Amino acid sequence: MSKNKLVPFIFYGALVGAAVSMFDKTTRKQVTEKSKNLTADVRFYAKNPDIFTFKVREKKEKFQTVFEQLSGDVSYIKEQVEELKTLTPQVKELVVNTKDAFVESKDEYKALASDNIEQSNKEK
Repeated sequence: MSKNKLVPFIFYGALVGAAVSMFDKTTRKQVTEKSKNLTADVRFYAKNPDIFTFKVREKKEKFQTVFEQLSGDVSYIKEQVEELKTLTPQVKELVVNTKDAFVESKDEYKALASDNIEQSNKEK
């Protein structure tokens, strides 16, 4: 039975792509620069693990704060959606009643206007 060759070939393709991209001078410079910076950072944090721990805690607290804010926003939106669901039938009824009132008023105004026109014609 043959083995699945997809994953190894994807890996080989990535290696070939990385090697080909190194032919570009600016890419080589950027990779070397970032590698040097990464190595320096690793050495620094290896010598100062307390600073690393502090920074990790700081990031964790920021993520927790953002998560709590998002959770609050999501619950607020859920409440508003539920309120909207309960208000929708009431609002629909209000709109229908308002429309009916305007239609009735329109008919009354037409009747009044036609009465006024008839009276004006009679007086002439």
